[in-house]
Amino acid sequence: MNRSGQVRLSKRDRLVADLSGQIRSGVLAYGDQLPGENTLAQRYRVSRGTVRSALSELQRQELITTQSGVGSFVTFDGVQLDQSVGWATALARSGFDISTELLGIERTTDTDLAQRYAVDECIAVRRLRRDRTAGPVSYEVALIPATPQLADLPERGLVNDSLTATLAAAGLHAERGEQWIGTETLTAHTAKLLERREGDLFLRAVRTSTDARGNLVEHVVSLLDPARFQFHLTFGRP
Repeated sequence: MNRSGQVRLSKRDRLVADLSGQIRSGVLAYGDQLPGENTLAQRYRVSRGTVRSALSELQRQELITTQSGVGSFVTFDGVQLDQSVGWATALARSGFDISTELLGIERTTDTDLAQRYAVDECIAVRRLRRDRTAGPVSYEVALIPATPQLADLPERGLVNDSLTATLAAAGLHAERGEQWIGTETLTAHTAKLLERREGDLFLRAVRTSTDARGNLVEHVVSLLDPARFQFHLTFGRP
């Protein structure tokens, strides 16, 4: 503590405070891109290491998402969705009137996941997302490991009707992952769920998330209405 009785902030803390203030006040709006590391280092007269540390803290506070080199994100009717909070929450935060219908939770096995992640048994969570005026817009099946904390999930249900909250309560936190995008024609079963015709073409998104040790957290296969969902790819350093 100095003579004035005030705590002296480090360069890193001053940078965090200034950037977080701009974000919270709306000067840096949602979706805006921060200047690059070199620009921030020159503007604030700090090292690039200080800038990286400050950006890591802003990411920890969930104020920014740092993409290294290449990044992609989902959009719904042109609005970016933050998949890290779950699509139901992301859609709600974006102002869309979307409801989520839980179709079922059951135990199952998956040969590929068993080989890749040594997961003997999974819990399948099947959900349908519906625009209250236009009808179903997506159908997804999420496979999560049947850990001791999740083994009774089919009987007790999701925490606060949220799979994201359920995984967090079980101590499962996604640190990295991969996503594949393709197309798939609707079967008689999925066409009935989505209230479309059999053979209609939908986007098929497969997203696999793992924790810091590479253990499976979540494997999600989604069928998305191509008239409502798009995938946006960015490249180059932010």
